[in-house]
Amino acid sequence: MGKDKLRKFAENLTFECFVQPAFEEMFRTDHPLKGNWRKDFFKNDNPIVLELGCGKGEYTVALAERNPDKNFSGVGIKGARMWTGATDALESGLSNVGFLRTNIEIIDRLFAAGEVSEIWLTFPDPQMKKVRKRLTSTRFLELYRNILVADGIMHLKTDSPFLYTYTDALVNLNALPTEVNTADLYNSDIVDDILEIKTFYEQQWLSRGKTIKFISFNPLRDTALQEPEEDDIERDDYHSYPRGIVQGMNPATD
Repeated sequence: MGKDKLRKFAENLTFECFVQPAFEEMFRTDHPLKGNWRKDFFKNDNPIVLELGCGKGEYTVALAERNPDKNFSGVGIKGARMWTGATDALESGLSNVGFLRTNIEIIDRLFAAGEVSEIWLTFPDPQMKKVRKRLTSTRFLELYRNILVADGIMHLKTDSPFLYTYTDALVNLNALPTEVNTADLYNSDIVDDILEIKTFYEQQWLSRGKTIKFISFNPLRDTALQEPEEDDIERDDYHSYPRGIVQGMNPATD
């Protein structure tokens, strides 16, 4: 492991906006902040919004800047990447943003029922071969239901035709209330100061001609969820390429 990564890991532990539970403990018991994030961490009574799989935390920080009346927490496992967002939040003096390094699979050990008002998924891995790892699968929706308020909203922003089509099919199959649904966000009339936020990777996808898709829906609480058939959903060819290589690009020059 490089020295720079080790430095960032160490600095994360000194940041007031950064929470890093001991992973082995979280698989056995709930975290002390569960049910107490507003009182003990954010120190206000504003709604809590999560970005799951937050990467470098760009979207989390941008959301916090635009919504001072809400609290935002970026959740991920890549500590060296999250260091960037935590550093930006501290340098910007934002008191309504935090970062949580943990596995999404145990998110309900860190947040109580009804403690979260919204969840953002921004450009997650579509996990085309492993539905159990797909962040919009019924497995994960059940987890989100455990922590969301009754009228809580899920937001998915993705460049993946597969993930968008799969999620759209799941939403329709289960009759989940939908607020927004578009297969071409930036050619729609719904873009606002929130949806126009673009991470570094989104800007890359756009520069390569990818179309951004967006869907917001309520996963509901008490209905039995079903998985949609996905055999007929076309796979994303470019995701089968090695990291950094996108279909149609020349790896020798790009």
